[in-house]
Amino acid sequence: MTKLLHILCLWLLWRTPWMRAAEANPKTTTSWQVGAPIVTYWCGPSLTDAVAQQMAEGGFNLAWCGNEKELDIAHRHGLRGQLTDGLLAPTSLDDPKRREQLDALIARVSKHPALYSYHLIDEPNASQFPALGKLVAYLRQRDPAHLAYINLFPTYASNEQLGTQGDVVTAYKEHLRRYVEQVKPALISYDHYQFRLNGDSEQYFLNLAMIRRAAQDAGLPFLNIVQACTWAPDAMRVPNANELRYLVYSTLAYGAQGISYYVYACANHHGSLVSLDGTPGPLYHALKSYNREFAAIASELQPAGAWAGQPLRSLGVYHTSMREPGCEPLPEDAPFRLDSSKSPAGPRGFLLGSFGATEKPTHAVVVNLDYTAEANASLVGPGELELFDAATTQWASAKKASLELILPPGGGKLMRIAR
Repeated sequence: MTKLLHILCLWLLWRTPWMRAAEANPKTTTSWQVGAPIVTYWCGPSLTDAVAQQMAEGGFNLAWCGNEKELDIAHRHGLRGQLTDGLLAPTSLDDPKRREQLDALIARVSKHPALYSYHLIDEPNASQFPALGKLVAYLRQRDPAHLAYINLFPTYASNEQLGTQGDVVTAYKEHLRRYVEQVKPALISYDHYQFRLNGDSEQYFLNLAMIRRAAQDAGLPFLNIVQACTWAPDAMRVPNANELRYLVYSTLAYGAQGISYYVYACANHHGSLVSLDGTPGPLYHALKSYNREFAAIASELQPAGAWAGQPLRSLGVYHTSMREPGCEPLPEDAPFRLDSSKSPAGPRGFLLGSFGATEKPTHAVVVNLDYTAEANASLVGPGELELFDAATTQWASAKKASLELILPPGGGKLMRIAR
């Protein structure tokens, strides 16, 4: 009799609507995860088969989609899609008709195999965070498997733009605190453009450091949007291929799980990856390898990846020479260190990012911060080392606790302690 009652209860539970819904749609219990590290862009053409093929060949894996047809195109070319739609705004929650339309949109696209994220807004003021938090929660409740994407201002935004007060660090730290607490994002994205016509801005590493810290404190991945053009030729320069490599590898060393380029192709922007007629430029050709290297190395360093059965995380980021705001010197007792006698460095020196499953680093990314010249470096580790080939995604043992590296301008390498 007891067994019969047990079977009857299970049958009644299965007949309950919410149980049937969960059975029919397993995504209702799946939270968004980064998956393959994000390689994307800002401002590109409408997605056609030709454009999608070009993006896939360039090593991009996330395309912007203005409608469901473009999601179909992205899927055909193995790309993930970020959907833009006027309904993806906080005001949609205040209008019953628009909310109904939003619900219908989510119900349709959430099942699309190419959908990766919903684009909500670029560079919001802190006063918009409470409303955005409601929209993010609304989307997460109805479609937890896909990211609600928001991009933030850089450190050099004004107090008025940020909606917070104080000096650069104070205002930006408060902006990030309020964003994390009020919006509760699944990823932190920001942009920072440092290549001025005469020299570089001195806040690039400060911004990276502050975003990395905010993301770590919140247990979130982050994405860096970097400069790949000029929109103001009298003030900002077009980066060359070596400078773009420097942006890619410095972003990796700080532990990012995504990179985006401003811009792919856009009116009133010059030197971009692709011209408005679709012709690839020098930076596009350079990114064919850089994008694949970024994805390969970031995959090895993913929190979702494993080292001895445990997830990796960024443990520290250090500079051997640079002392700009946000740059921390390499400790003398660091487990991974550079032999100064074999690692001659100019004023910019090297960047070393350490990663590990515990407080003891097992992986390191070394970057040549001089984007004008090749550099030799000798990395010494706490045990026998292995070197990662980002082109083949294979590890090779050095059979010793040191590695002699030849780093291209702005380039880097990933190493780990042998298992």
